[in-house]
Amino acid sequence: MHRITAGVVRVLGWLPGLRAVRSYRRAWLARDLVAGIVLSTLLVPQGMAYAELAGLPPITGLYTTILCLLGYAVLGPSRILVLGPDSSLGPMIAATILPLAGAGGDPKRAVALASMLAIIVGAVVIAAAVAKLGFVADLISKPTMIGYMNGLALTILIGQLPKLFGFKADAEGLIREAAAFVKGLADGEAVAAAATVGICGIAVILVLQRWAPRLPAVLIMVVAAIAATTIFSLAHHDVALVGVLPKGFPPLTWPGVRLTDLGPLFAGALGIAVVSLADTISTASAFAARTGQEVHGNGEMIGIGAANLAAGLFQGFPVSTSGSRTAVAERSGAKTQLTGVTGAAVIIVMIVAVPGLFRNLPQPALAAVVITASLSLADIPGTVRLWRQRKAEFLLLLSITAFAGVALLGVLPGIAVAVALSILNVFRRSWRPYETELRRVAGVDGYHDVNSYPEAQRLPGLVIYRFDAPLIFANATTFRDEVRRLARADPPPAWILIAAEPVTDVDTTASDMLQELDQALNAKGISLAFAELKDPVRRKIERYGLTKTIDPRHFFPTIESAVAAFRAETGAEWVTDPGGGTATARPAAPSGA
Repeated sequence: MHRITAGVVRVLGWLPGLRAVRSYRRAWLARDLVAGIVLSTLLVPQGMAYAELAGLPPITGLYTTILCLLGYAVLGPSRILVLGPDSSLGPMIAATILPLAGAGGDPKRAVALASMLAIIVGAVVIAAAVAKLGFVADLISKPTMIGYMNGLALTILIGQLPKLFGFKADAEGLIREAAAFVKGLADGEAVAAAATVGICGIAVILVLQRWAPRLPAVLIMVVAAIAATTIFSLAHHDVALVGVLPKGFPPLTWPGVRLTDLGPLFAGALGIAVVSLADTISTASAFAARTGQEVHGNGEMIGIGAANLAAGLFQGFPVSTSGSRTAVAERSGAKTQLTGVTGAAVIIVMIVAVPGLFRNLPQPALAAVVITASLSLADIPGTVRLWRQRKAEFLLLLSITAFAGVALLGVLPGIAVAVALSILNVFRRSWRPYETELRRVAGVDGYHDVNSYPEAQRLPGLVIYRFDAPLIFANATTFRDEVRRLARADPPPAWILIAAEPVTDVDTTASDMLQELDQALNAKGISLAFAELKDPVRRKIERYGLTKTIDPRHFFPTIESAVAAFRAETGAEWVTDPGGGTATARPAAPSGA
């Protein structure tokens, strides 16, 4: 019995939330409670707005917020990270569940689908954490992510415009939604009072965020909108209101979905998981750097998985980390996850005791919240900087293609395009890496790129060739063709020395290529040599049996030792070509692609 109790204690002690309780300081209590109350003023309107963005009833946004905060508080490693419904996930959730919910749009079925989606996301993320697959969050490069987020921001903005102007537009896809909005305006469907509330709401939020960032801009706008509803009787001017929310806390519920729904839900969950993980780990890293904490990638995955599972079991939908809400918590003095627990408690009190608190909140005001959030997703300065810093058009192509993928194909195909672009870019850099000839530069130690030093000295009969990539099936032909070109020089070299420090791997395809290449060079009286080859790669070459073809004496620890051996064998002396270097080199693969 004692062993069982001790085991339970050890397991419970592993939970980050309980560890935080044991190390909690009394001086933090007041700050956490105040920060939690301040945070709740932002969580409520955003939760409702992002629920509607996902095609769900507003109350589900509050259920989701409560449970994900509590779930992360128990299993999440970060002290102040704030999770909840997110504007970047809303369109992905809607794109996954609305086609399954059917034309009738049964709210109960939509909620069940969204809850199951959250459970699947949670299971996928936790499984990835157990398998230590945190690297999946790096599958989207920064330029591609910029393009994806810009496309997502535009998609959200266009989708919310009809609601902002007080009418509905039944259309799918960015172009059709834009056309439906314009047609609605032309047909006179816009409600002047609704448009006034929505546009003024956007202006209030943007002005306060710009000139008074410490004030709760969203809360101020929401209070002003509710006041305007009461004063001007907006309900009598065809302005849709949120109405009274369902009273009470949702019961623990296993979502009832069809077996045929699981395939599409799983596909959507994969995309949501990648975006959620990328957002969570990047946000956690940014805030951890400010406080001197370390980011535990797998721990964050467990935390985000637990938050999604908790939300899904109580009629919620998938969640992610919010940088803006975390920043609010930090500015309000938050020290631990008690801030999130306090925010959850405030929301529980509201939906249990005063569910009618937001009954007079205009729907265009929620659209204003979503639109301002979408504007924060767009990174126009980052796109401009990308263009200015990277003249290589491929990077811009990454960003623009990802943007077009979201805008034209939809959010779920868009994330697939973004991931595919990033993977293809990694492959491209291995397929066509930077390669050049190295020579000696007077007064500078070592051997250097002839493109940077065209007057560099060479040894007659020796070519030093550097290939900046692992030697694999994708680039073996590129390597072979360049070495053959170097061998066709007039007069031909006696040695072609591979400066192999950047070569981190040699696969079997490349091994066969090297064997055939060395035999062809030997037939012409040219020796293939290697310098600075890493020990693991050298062992692979020996395992492949290449040392039976390539002279084992032609593997050197440094370029200098290889050059000394060549000079001892040939008696060659350094010379400077009057016309400069003749080697060619491909442009370096852009970093950050």
